[in-house]
Amino acid sequence: MAPVKTDTKFDVLGLSHETLVNQLASMGEKPFRARQIMEWVYKKQTYDFAQMSNLAKVLRDRLVQEFRVSDLGLHKVQRSQRDGTAKYLFRCEDGQLVESVFLPHEGRNTACLSTQVGCAMGCKFCATGESGFARNLTPGEIVAQVIGMEADQGQEIHNLVLMGMGEPLHNWDNVREAMSALLDPAGRNWGPRKITLSTCGVVSGIDKLTESGLKLRLAVSLHSADDQIRSQIMPINQRYPLKELLRSLRDYQKATELQLTFEYTLFKGLNDSRDQAHAVASLLKGLDAKINLIPYNPVSGLAFDAPSFDQVVAFQEVLKERGLIAMVRTEKGGDIDAACGQLRRREQ
Repeated sequence: MAPVKTDTKFDVLGLSHETLVNQLASMGEKPFRARQIMEWVYKKQTYDFAQMSNLAKVLRDRLVQEFRVSDLGLHKVQRSQRDGTAKYLFRCEDGQLVESVFLPHEGRNTACLSTQVGCAMGCKFCATGESGFARNLTPGEIVAQVIGMEADQGQEIHNLVLMGMGEPLHNWDNVREAMSALLDPAGRNWGPRKITLSTCGVVSGIDKLTESGLKLRLAVSLHSADDQIRSQIMPINQRYPLKELLRSLRDYQKATELQLTFEYTLFKGLNDSRDQAHAVASLLKGLDAKINLIPYNPVSGLAFDAPSFDQVVAFQEVLKERGLIAMVRTEKGGDIDAACGQLRRREQ
């Protein structure tokens, strides 16, 4: 992948080791220089090339002239008084707004990152989809969300979920580059199991993920085991129906031996019946999978309602009776704009 140029400068942040090696080689520099630069940026959190003292001054001067490190301006932050969750709205250099979420847990903090400005998938229940698609985020803008939240919180982030604005597999090249940088020993040195990629079911992207060898945890937005209902709320199902989706997921599980996660949002009167639960159990038969049940969080202006507590419990019981791991997701940040895209939508 070619490095991203902004204002005539190459953005170092988010570049994989391989890409940075290639760019430096075009300048006549040795491969080890890439690892040195990554260690300054990720380990020492130094973004001023002039301060990278183990680099030759000639190289430092050239880096100052030709390279940069992405930065996102903190536009707004909402902090939950209940559980410490914080929702961030960052401003990109072109003025676009992007959401991220900091989720504190005892002993480990998780960041929910966006991969696009808006989303082109058009899921009918999603506030992000309602705002439309603007553009892909660069590798640097993806990684800069982590750095921005850590700087504000004064705490390290340990796990990532790519569940914010956008479809990660619709921006696969940039996502792969950013994740490769974070996984690299000279980057954050995270294990791939610390990163969960969430997709609405872009089969071509799942196949690319399988081929890449990046053994990330995979979460799939399912929401129905019926093609007609799923197509009604998720247009992607018209292109990649459930049969194709399940084929790609079996291939991924065979290649990685990782458990799959299925996200299932329950909508009152649409997909929350016991019959629907049995259909889900039949669809996922033979997969090593767990299911997160998510009672719908109403979004103003969208025509969906939350199910009753009893209906959620009844749905969960059917799945458990059929031998599946099924959990009801605990709501975090319920006293702030919890649903993805709400804060950006309100600001716009």
